[in-house]
This record gives sequence, C-alpha cells and structure tokens, in this order.
Amino acid sequence: MTRIPEKDRNIMEQAIYLPMVLTVLNRDLIVINKSPFKLKQPYLNLVEMTMKVIQKELRGVKRYMNDHHLQVHELQRDEAFTMFMFLYKGYEEQHNYFNPRIRNKVHELLEFYLYKRHSSEHDGTLYKKTGEGN
Repeated sequence: MTRIPEKDRNIMEQAIYLPMVLTVLNRDLIVINKSPFKLKQPYLNLVEMTMKVIQKELRGVKRYMNDHHLQVHELQRDEAFTMFMFLYKGYEEQHNYFNPRIRNKVHELLEFYLYKRHSSEHDGTLYKKTGEGN
C-alpha cells in the first residue's frame, strides 16, 4: 500500500517519463537531420517545439517536487523491470515498473505532446491541474 497520494505519484511518474520522451525526440531529430526528406524544416520545427513544451512541463514537475520534498531515483533495471525509489516527505517506497508499461506510457506521451494536445478535446495538459504546482 502506497502512502503517496495519486496526484503526487503522477507528478513523480512524470519525472520518470518526460526525460525519456525528450530522449526519444532527441534521437528523432538526429534521424530527421540525416534523412533524405525534401523539406526537413517542418519536421524539425514540430519536434523542437514539442521538446520546448515538454521541457517547460518538466521544469514545473521538478519545481513541484522540490517544493514538496519529493524525489525519484532509479535503483536497478533488467530486461523486464525497472525499480525506482520514491522519496515522499521522509518515506521511502520502492516501485517496480514493467518495461513494456514504461514504453507504452512514453508512446502515449509522445502522441499527446505531438498532436493530441492540439485537439479541442484537451485543455493542453495531460493531468488536470488543481491550482498547485505549474
């Protein structure tokens, strides 16, 4: 049983996932630059603008975590699972994440930041804000 409220756990998970999304986009920039696209710039612009949005969101996550004394550390990784230590206001909790779950969440976030956040169905955020944080 976790002592971490859902909102704080979501923020802590964002601190895991968002850097991974940025890593994927950085690799994509390299591929786009080396590709034989006739017009590369629109793709580069899309990826770079998306990265800026994610970086801004990650700054907010880090600020929130710092203000609320939250930390996340990767403890170990193997081919199936990655274990993280969540430090929440003096409590330590270990959480195991199935690597395909991580990959699927990163995939979901990529879709959200690349195009779903522009949809009229979304308010521009992945999680509803409650007035705190960002």
